[in-house]
Amino acid sequence: MIKQAVIAVSVGVSPPLAESALAAQEKHVFEVSVDIPTLEFYVIPSESDWIHLQQALPWNLATSTLGSLRKNFDVRTDSSAIEARLESFAILSSGQDSRDDISLRVTFNGVELSHNPTPRQVVSREEAVAGKRVLLQIEPRPHVEGYKPGDYYGSVNIIFNVAAPAG
Repeated sequence: MIKQAVIAVSVGVSPPLAESALAAQEKHVFEVSVDIPTLEFYVIPSESDWIHLQQALPWNLATSTLGSLRKNFDVRTDSSAIEARLESFAILSSGQDSRDDISLRVTFNGVELSHNPTPRQVVSREEAVAGKRVLLQIEPRPHVEGYKPGDYYGSVNIIFNVAAPAG
């Protein structure tokens, strides 16, 4: 008989506790990913917490100047130099008058990149085979008439490849 009473009490108490637990429930959904590079060739950010997020160039209100973005990358190949080029023009646009667009200067390891189809060598064979940490810098080019107020957005798309072996 005592066994039945315990069961009855347990069943009688459980539903109200379950309802209050659901009322206070929190749920979090987030994405998890990993990019495991091949040792034969990689160009990866040294700090991985920024690459998939929009980066804001700092605006200095006192001097009306626009700052730059500086981030390090780890690079390596097992055979040749590393080359890079921009996939398209690097600009920030407000979507209004294209004359107000802000052109960006993109350098990787001190080498200025362009959207020319012919890539430029950014890391020598010796440095690439040893592995190296290099700087990516994105800085605004001065605007002749100054920067116009507005919200500006853009993408910088860089293509990296291993240079063809010297023949």
